[in-house]
Amino acid sequence: MNLDEIDIHKELKKYFGFGQFKGLQEPVIKSILNKENTFVIMPTGGGKSLCYQLPALIQEGTAIVVSPLIALMKNQVDAIRSLSSENGIAHVLNSSLTKTEITQVKNDITAGITKLLYVAPESLTKEEYVQFLQSVKISFVAIDEAHCISEWGHDFRPEYRNLRHIIKQIGDVPMIGLTATATPKVQEDILKNLDMSDATTFKASFNRPNLYYEVRTKTKNIESDIIRFIKQNKGKSGIIYCLSRKKVEAIAEVLMVNGISAVPYHAGLDAKTRAKHQDMFLMEDVEVVVATIAFGMGIDKPDVRFVIHHDIPKSLESYYQETGRGGRDGGEGHCLAYYSYKDVEKLEKFMSGKPVAEQEIGFALLQEVVAYAETSMSRRKFLLHYFGEEFDSETGEGADMDDNVRNPKNKVEAKNQVVNLLEVVRDTKHLYKSKEVVFTLIGRVNAVIKAHKTDSQSFFGSGANYDEKYWMALLRQVLVDGYLAKDIETYGIVKITEKGLDYIKNPVSFLMSEDHEYNEIEDDAIVSAASSSGTADEALMVMLRELRKKEAKKLGVPPFVVFQDPSLEDMALKYPITLDELINIHGVGEGKAKKYGTPFLALISNYVDDNDIIRPDDLVVKSTGVNSASKLYIIQNIDRKLSLDDIASAKGMTMDDLIKEMEQIVYSGTKLNIKYWIDEMLDDDQQQEIHDYFMESDSDKIEEALKEFDGEYDIDELRLIRIKFISEVAN
Repeated sequence: MNLDEIDIHKELKKYFGFGQFKGLQEPVIKSILNKENTFVIMPTGGGKSLCYQLPALIQEGTAIVVSPLIALMKNQVDAIRSLSSENGIAHVLNSSLTKTEITQVKNDITAGITKLLYVAPESLTKEEYVQFLQSVKISFVAIDEAHCISEWGHDFRPEYRNLRHIIKQIGDVPMIGLTATATPKVQEDILKNLDMSDATTFKASFNRPNLYYEVRTKTKNIESDIIRFIKQNKGKSGIIYCLSRKKVEAIAEVLMVNGISAVPYHAGLDAKTRAKHQDMFLMEDVEVVVATIAFGMGIDKPDVRFVIHHDIPKSLESYYQETGRGGRDGGEGHCLAYYSYKDVEKLEKFMSGKPVAEQEIGFALLQEVVAYAETSMSRRKFLLHYFGEEFDSETGEGADMDDNVRNPKNKVEAKNQVVNLLEVVRDTKHLYKSKEVVFTLIGRVNAVIKAHKTDSQSFFGSGANYDEKYWMALLRQVLVDGYLAKDIETYGIVKITEKGLDYIKNPVSFLMSEDHEYNEIEDDAIVSAASSSGTADEALMVMLRELRKKEAKKLGVPPFVVFQDPSLEDMALKYPITLDELINIHGVGEGKAKKYGTPFLALISNYVDDNDIIRPDDLVVKSTGVNSASKLYIIQNIDRKLSLDDIASAKGMTMDDLIKEMEQIVYSGTKLNIKYWIDEMLDDDQQQEIHDYFMESDSDKIEEALKEFDGEYDIDELRLIRIKFISEVAN
């Protein structure tokens, strides 16, 4: 069939019902119909699969589509079959088929019925399949998810490396490589590996103007923050990505306990459960899916309104791929990532067991993620630069759609420093990655610098009046502005560009914004209505202490028996005004809340009204009660007067762990009668002596009791008596 004779618009309408092509689809399809090798880089949602489906449907022969995911192949085959009365129009060929099914597939291909044959790369290595495919007419081979070929891609699959040789065996057929993300390095890798440097390349813009990018510090209260965010976006669909299965389960559970409909999704769940959870999300029976990166490949839900990264991903490509699942319909898509350098160190630790070459790639990719998180320049500009695309952060579409642009940091003039930096890159003869360039500027020696004798050069230490963070921030911005570039062949090596050489000759003003500081000190910070520094409301704290003293006096017990200090601090942070909210305060259980809570709730309620406090009610995160099973076990077996040693060993605990659990139980307001155990250790007079001490003391601190009794009792004896005391007097 001659290309000129085909009206591809008519065919598009006939098969897919669309009146026009989207983006680059039309030129790509023409290139394939012209039997040219073709390379397509098109972000998710750009209509990539239609680029090979339509030419396959209108040409003679069968097109082979290589895809890494069985689930994805099945979805596509079902979609194609729905376009035709012939079931055999599309087939899958992989390890899940029976002998009979394989025969059926071969018959349909031979008869010319099958237009699209989806195969896993492993299937193509089977000799019998290769021989069969040599005997039939193949229109072209499409390699979907082509980034799997590259070790620098976010989803490297070794079995993809051998594809070129197998395709050559099948015959001289045109190839089309398709990927939704690829940095310049990965693009070069794909073309080299498929041996199609002559390919016509089509690259769509990576800019998704409707996505809003935001990075927040990851604090210990991340769960509160996520719950608050989801509740503010009630009724909207979202995905939360975590790196481990364990974390996926834990977050899903916390969300459910706090009234958010959520399901977990990871490779550890059986296929049936995974399919069920995916369907629940698609059908909007649940709002949120909490997932590892196993989720989302080929998930085509157009109205995902937010994508949260609980853990920072391993590469910017993964991040782009995962955030790209938001707002596919062009509507709102909020991409929120939580960042802490501790997570980066964890990922580095995971990598340390891998082969050196893989480690190097892993570290390089991770550093790009760190740069993205810490930068204070336009995140969109930074991200698009990573994919080899220029973006004007003044006039580009979606220019104001990120936290850095909306909350700009102060800018400082850095013209002279840029010249200094560019000269060092030029004069070190393009030997170094960013770290060594910065070390040269600040005058720090490492093995690489020593080997090249850079420390004896006159420019070594020429930037020592600024610190490492400053130079790293400047280097990132100079890279994005095109004065420096990272070498593709030896990835990570920084080189000066023509533009950079010109700048040295004719420097102009360069305004630099300083990087974000993600201090670990912020770890405990919860932004409360009382103060954004995350500390308890001091005025309320004073009132709560007074009330505690008054209540304790009335009941004839020490103040700590009513509520401990950490509980009061939590009240002054979260302003509980109902019994339910009080039960979720640190160290307060149901029993305690009912026994002592009423006057405290009244005080807080009045305080909130009098001072027009906006209560952070969503900060009262209900815990999942993960340990409730072991607590129940402890309570029941103490009731049965079982030896504490036996209880501890049955639960795999040390005695210290068990005592801690018991302390939590009694301080939350539940009685534990451990007199039977203490009687074995101490006589009645000794028990009474310690009991009287706690009754008269202002503090329940064990260190103070140890000092008071000066070695007469050991730490465990004092802790056990304190448990008995709190149980009897407070509960």
